[in-house]
Amino acid sequence: MESITTTEKSNANIETFTSHIGIAVDRFIAQRQSEFPHATGELSQLLRDIVIASKIISREINRAGLSGIEGMTEEENIQGEPQRMLDIIAEVRFKRALINGGQVCAILSEESDEIIDTGNHNAKYVVAIDPLDGSSNVDVNVSVGTIFSIYKRVSPQGKPYKKEDFLQKGDQQVAAGYILYGPSTMLVYTTGYGVNGFTYESSLGEYFLSHPNIIQPENGEYYSINERDQGEFSRDFKTYLYELKSRKMGTRYVGSLVCDFHRNLLKGGVYMYPSTDKYKEGKLRLMYECHALAFLTEQAKGKATNGSARIMDIKPKDIHQRTPIIIGSKKLVDEYEEIRRLICF
Repeated sequence: MESITTTEKSNANIETFTSHIGIAVDRFIAQRQSEFPHATGELSQLLRDIVIASKIISREINRAGLSGIEGMTEEENIQGEPQRMLDIIAEVRFKRALINGGQVCAILSEESDEIIDTGNHNAKYVVAIDPLDGSSNVDVNVSVGTIFSIYKRVSPQGKPYKKEDFLQKGDQQVAAGYILYGPSTMLVYTTGYGVNGFTYESSLGEYFLSHPNIIQPENGEYYSINERDQGEFSRDFKTYLYELKSRKMGTRYVGSLVCDFHRNLLKGGVYMYPSTDKYKEGKLRLMYECHALAFLTEQAKGKATNGSARIMDIKPKDIHQRTPIIIGSKKLVDEYEEIRRLICF
């Protein structure tokens, strides 16, 4: 066997450290603009505005422990949940980016009681957003995330928004995604033509395509659920949970929705948050959590239901409406639906 020369080793090392790192997100968005023949660049710019805000928030989270912004405020949001400094900072960052970008006429945020009028009445789009989901986990250095949905407004351009601009079915989303702030920051989004993931390279200040055309495994070995209230679960759900446990499926749950969903999207699995005595309508919000994640999972060949209806078919009656959700690998969600059919009908 011929020995490897010093030159060959040097060339191999150079190739390793100069390998292709993927297409930058700005270029990717521009290239995919042709998927919207009637668009004139507004949606592409809107996605870029979200990208810019996420970079700033990623920086804030990474230095939260040093800057003293990881603590609580004395305020509560519309959900009755205590607000943290990072919740407010994240909302301000996204709000500024979307208002200054000019492509959004109104914003619905988990952290605000009312819809935010941006003053951009000529804009085509509205955005529903959870600026920082799982913010309590920052204190213990666990991943958190942002979730967003983009809709084309139904009210006339040039006039103020109407509530109906937000009260649309999930099927009417034009784009949705999330940003995961973890060991690395990732942007995952869809415009209805598959799901793509981008990893943030902080030294270059840019997201690069790292997970093209994500397909969720049809089955999985893990389930994600807060089992604290399992005594309050409905009979069909208790039966389903028993079946998963009987197969010795593993539990993976950290209490950060984006983190738990992301794992199941890539590795296969099911995330569940059913109704309980405290949350009879479910805990998660339809408009800025469940619609977005349902859009993503369906585009990745997964499935999402509230037990009786496909999440994407639900038309909201209220901007802060909640819903139960079972979302993830198709076979696992199908299994729950079959158990519910046998028990409840």
